[in-house]
Amino acid sequence: MEKVKCECGHVNPYGTVICESCGKPFFEEEEKGLINMRYEGVARRSQTYNKTIIDKVWNFFSSVKVGIWIIVITLLASSIGTIFPQEMYIPPGANPSLFYQDEYGTLGQLYYSFGFHDLYNSWWYMLLIASLGVSLIICSLDRVVPLHRALKTQRVTRHAVFLQKQRVHGISKVNDFSETIEQAKQKSKLKKYNITEENGNLVAEKGRFSRWGPYVNHIGLIIFLIGCMLRFFPGMYVDENIWVREGETVVIRGTDGEFFLRNDQFLVEFYDDTDERFQDALTRVGSPVVKTYQTSATLFQRVDDGVVGREPELVEIAKHDIKVNDPFKFNSYALYQYAFKQNEISQMSFELEELETGNRFGRIDVSTYDPSSVYDLDNGYKIEIIEYFPDFHFDENRTPASKSRIPNNPAFIFKMITPDNEEGEISFVGIQTNQDINGENTHRMRFVDIEMNDVTNLVVRKDHTLGILIVGGIIFMIGLIQGMYWTHRRIWIQKVNDEVWLSAHTNKNWYGLKKDIEAIVNSTQLTMPIDKVEAEEKV
Repeated sequence: MEKVKCECGHVNPYGTVICESCGKPFFEEEEKGLINMRYEGVARRSQTYNKTIIDKVWNFFSSVKVGIWIIVITLLASSIGTIFPQEMYIPPGANPSLFYQDEYGTLGQLYYSFGFHDLYNSWWYMLLIASLGVSLIICSLDRVVPLHRALKTQRVTRHAVFLQKQRVHGISKVNDFSETIEQAKQKSKLKKYNITEENGNLVAEKGRFSRWGPYVNHIGLIIFLIGCMLRFFPGMYVDENIWVREGETVVIRGTDGEFFLRNDQFLVEFYDDTDERFQDALTRVGSPVVKTYQTSATLFQRVDDGVVGREPELVEIAKHDIKVNDPFKFNSYALYQYAFKQNEISQMSFELEELETGNRFGRIDVSTYDPSSVYDLDNGYKIEIIEYFPDFHFDENRTPASKSRIPNNPAFIFKMITPDNEEGEISFVGIQTNQDINGENTHRMRFVDIEMNDVTNLVVRKDHTLGILIVGGIIFMIGLIQGMYWTHRRIWIQKVNDEVWLSAHTNKNWYGLKKDIEAIVNSTQLTMPIDKVEAEEKV
């Protein structure tokens, strides 16, 4: 495409509306009404090229309307993700396919079926975020590059039509042009304008940097979006949740099996209900109120090659008392005390008892975390666990099931094998329940003892993106302030034949611009120019 050469000698890119140097309009429609000064009449790529697939993609994403629609769709999608808890916030061990249906009914089932339960990790949500970033980059480049070139190229002496078609324009008769220009220059300097002169003409300009505010704003948003997307790269961001029983050693989630944690002791302290200072508050609450709680923990690091199935070889690294607002920090990770659970059932003990005589033939201690499938009592007596329900309940079909893997309500289906009955008898045993399933049993599993444990809940955090997010947010705010609180103002004073023309333009706050012009004309022989838009409104 051919470039456009102006009568002033400046060569403009194809598609330029007004000359970048002198401001002469190249199209008749620009000579009617006011000149569109939004982008200084520059040739934007999106308005001049539309042949290749690259041009079409560029033009699509350079549209402000497309950018706004992407933002609206992203906001709507984000709000849908807050209707029900995301998968990471449901109870540990819960089956998502069952949890949402059980807790929220048909809406919950649909929520899970459409993938909204893990919305912020879905490919289409990531595509929306990426599209928003691409839109910001292309929108900015499509405008800022030609705008910078136009502002850098502009001359002091402008074409007569350019001055006439400004919103603020006036013509004055003066006795001494040089003296008028000097007076206007001095007054403009007092108003903090930068003065540029050419052939006796003058342009006073200030606040040009405010034109870059929106683009600085976009840079901040782009950096912020990059920080958000980096959170999905391995090793950049970890936000996990672990439950550790007292005396238990578990792998720390999010560390790729490198670090382990042992809960040496869990301590919890409640407010004294006999203390007069807290009597009223505790009475209103009606239950014990936690004062403080902590986990005394030991950190281990795995030093072997991590072969699957092999017991890990661990080396103690450090110890720490994890309290609220006092995390255990190590190797860019931090463990925060989040919650706890007291008196979780860790073991249930049963004895095999003959119903008729009451004789007992041995005891079994069943772990609720990892029960054995067979318990041998010798002399031909044996107990098999056919089914185990850590968190027993009846599902919608009235079938025994478990809500989660947490032993909140443990129940067992036992097979009791005796010398007299090698095929065994079936019994269902749970808390406050002991049922003979077939109604013909001669033995039963008698509940005799229970052991409980305290469980601590820790949040595992690692965030290498926080600095990027902060930098992006700071740059965003700088751009916002830069574009909002400053304005780009230009005042042209030019001799045309025997007259002095004064024209002015600003990107916003025309009242402030006219107050500056008023201060200038009051100290010179110039007359106050007319605001054409204001004049038309009065008519």
